[in-house]
Amino acid sequence: MAKSPILPVHFVPEGGLAAAGLSPAEQQWVAANGFTGQRGRLLSVPGEGGSIAAWLFGAGPEEGRPAFLAGLAGTGLPEGTYRLEGAFGDPTQAAIAFRLGSYRFDRYRESRPAPVLVAPGKADADEIERQVAAATLARDLINTPANDLGPDALEKAVREFAQARGMKIRVTLGDDLLKAGFPLIHAVGRASAQAPRLLDLTWGKASDPRVTLVGKGVTFDTGGLDIKSAAGMLLMKKDMGGAANVLGLAHTIVSAGLRVRLRVLLPVVENAIAGSAFRPGDVIRSRKGLTVEIGNTDAEGRLILADALALADEEAPEFLVDMATLTGAARVALGPDLPPLYSTDETVARDLAAAGPGVEDPLWPMPLWSPYDAQLASKVADIGNTGAGGYAGSVVAALFLRRFVSQARVWVHLDIFGWAPEARPGRPVGGTDQGIRALYELLRRRYPA
Repeated sequence: MAKSPILPVHFVPEGGLAAAGLSPAEQQWVAANGFTGQRGRLLSVPGEGGSIAAWLFGAGPEEGRPAFLAGLAGTGLPEGTYRLEGAFGDPTQAAIAFRLGSYRFDRYRESRPAPVLVAPGKADADEIERQVAAATLARDLINTPANDLGPDALEKAVREFAQARGMKIRVTLGDDLLKAGFPLIHAVGRASAQAPRLLDLTWGKASDPRVTLVGKGVTFDTGGLDIKSAAGMLLMKKDMGGAANVLGLAHTIVSAGLRVRLRVLLPVVENAIAGSAFRPGDVIRSRKGLTVEIGNTDAEGRLILADALALADEEAPEFLVDMATLTGAARVALGPDLPPLYSTDETVARDLAAAGPGVEDPLWPMPLWSPYDAQLASKVADIGNTGAGGYAGSVVAALFLRRFVSQARVWVHLDIFGWAPEARPGRPVGGTDQGIRALYELLRRRYPA
């Protein structure tokens, strides 16, 4: 059987056709098709016998080229094997972008073969595989609907994840959560037919710096008794996007062998409706000892994170991160592509925000504005789970979580969306990774292998 050819994909900047080395006949073909290097446009160059000899990819104007522009080529090219040529920028980032652009979620339909890329010669092959695997893991989990990824199935996936990487795992399940001191996790998940649980994974030497990752794992969110609208529930399979992205980040850390003692905490629940559901007005004592008045059962993510963060904080980690699809207010403020970033360390916040653009993983620093703490006041408990004024919802949610962190040297909170409503370079429509690459860039600088 003949081996399929490796077709070149020439990156052509706007007005830069001269550098593509085209023959006169090929130049005529390109001119006839109106190709001038327009951003994201693909044009096949015919070869002998009606075959395709090469592809031209429009890189657009110099000032308009994001690091992940090659992702558009990965999305648009048909099945085949390719190599990149021309001014495609950093070879490792270009290869990652191409691979992520070619991502397909075909679990429920006939599989469509994705284009295959031969990595550029100077690219870091290990880094490409590491980051593509992390993003693919997060995307696959988020895209899987709740009927196939409830708490039981998510636990199974996490167990397989841990086993494959030599990580220890401990699970606290159902009513054992009450005995172990996780009443908020239990309250949020107890109405589901599948019991709530806390997954606790560890890896690395105990003597290394402690890095702990916490991910919101609500496999489906009805809103509870404060039920969402039909439109509001439509994407709620993605409400475990924090847990999915934390697992992706954990993969990069373990795969790179960073010098850390890693801990991953995933509170996993379904926020369902039944006679046993928690109610507005309930007061629940958290793991930290603070009593919480429930103002709205649809503000459940911060509740399960509170117990998990309190546990993480007890061993005073050097670096504590939580990721969560937490508030609609974050989307109103910054849209779906730019997650707000909160941190107790302003230097870390600046460094993390600076790391994002180079790996096409933007984050935007937001303030932990203490005067808004007053919105969390309750007349009957230590704290309420919703803001009283209705303003600055993402900030208020971050302030709520901050109440449960006091000993960690650095705390970072990312209020991610976990979904791409429109395709962008390296990010097809659907469940998506957010924060993984930016956090990994920062962590590998702080804790090199």
